Amino acid sequence: MPMSTEHTHLNPHISRQFSNELEDVRRKVLAMGGLVEEQLAVALRVLTDGDARLGAEVTAREEQINAAEIEIDSQCTQILARRQPAASDLRLVLTVMKMLGDIERIGDEAKRIERIAEGLVGEDSHGEEPTAALAGLGVQARDMLRGALDAFARLDERLALDVIRRDRRIDARYRDLLALLTDRMRQTPDAIPRELERLWAARSLERVGDRCKNLCEYVLYLVRGKDVRHTGLARNEDPAAE
Repeated sequence: MPMSTEHTHLNPHISRQFSNELEDVRRKVLAMGGLVEEQLAVALRVLTDGDARLGAEVTAREEQINAAEIEIDSQCTQILARRQPAASDLRLVLTVMKMLGDIERIGDEAKRIERIAEGLVGEDSHGEEPTAALAGLGVQARDMLRGALDAFARLDERLALDVIRRDRRIDARYRDLLALLTDRMRQTPDAIPRELERLWAARSLERVGDRCKNLCEYVLYLVRGKDVRHTGLARNEDPAAE
């Protein structure tokens, strides 16, 4: 991604340093996002395959993600203090600082899913239907995360809009799964604790979708210079028309 030229008033050496700092921040955010994507993929494997041994991988990545968040946030704060960026440079730094919280919280949801999945291992010999439904919801959430990170990497406005629109589909699938789990609890009261755990896992996946939508709204802010949060505009735009 070509960096902004908003700082061309600086002498060439400082301008080059500034560009390198901005590119380094962008690269680190994408690396952090990659760790979260891997963490979510492993958590979903524990959920669908019942392999609790993978839990250590999720924990290890959580520590890396938390360290990355602190490092990148500190770097952005230093850029704001020392460089006093303007226009698109400032939007990039602000976008990164907003993205950090959502990316880290997606990691938290992945850890929560993994903990729930560990507790479900060996619990239910008739759980194929809800497990398959959870797996489908997980695929949608993981694909949204990948799309959101790609949209940021390429500053792809059309992809960002597409991911935002996908949030409706993940919400619909979550409602279907909620109905399935509620019905199973009604039919088999003894299964209520187990199905509630599945419900919390589904809720975490739905929240991942919400966080990915946030990430793409930040991308639109970076590209357009306009905050589309809470406006409903992004959801109603047709990516093909962009």
